[in-house]
Amino acid sequence: MGLGSFFKRNKDKKEGTEIASHIDIDNDNCRGADCEKCVIACPNNVLSKDGDLTVARNPITCKYCRVCEAICPNDCIKVN
Repeated sequence: MGLGSFFKRNKDKKEGTEIASHIDIDNDNCRGADCEKCVIACPNNVLSKDGDLTVARNPITCKYCRVCEAICPNDCIKVN
């Protein structure tokens, strides 16, 4: 048994599949297009803009630092 068998890679993961996120974004109260503070402040580039919406584009890279929660002026982001 080789060492590679201990570290299985997810090779069959398809692009465009949605990943369940632990970041809750209240886009009803978010002024994302005018604000973007969370997107700019995130040290891991987890958040991005999709039109007027703020989305977690890659929640796997989130390190739970909660900078986005702290900087949001409308309390629209919760990291669980």
